[in-house]
Amino acid sequence: MNKGGFSWKRLIGYSAAKAKVSRKIGIPLTKSGRDQKIGRIVSKGCLGMLAAISLPILVFIIFY
Repeated sequence: MNKGGFSWKRLIGYSAAKAKVSRKIGIPLTKSGRDQKIGRIVSKGCLGMLAAISLPILVFIIFY
């Protein structure tokens, strides 16, 4: 089992500040957090599926 460890970032408050910013802007600052948020949006049903299908098509039309 993990016994934890010492972290300078936790000691000086970097981790807490990063978490506060993330909550305030509503966008996770970690890649896994962003992936989870996108997954929740896409799996919400019809609207999510519509966005998931139409977004690549719009990007293709705009950039090509």
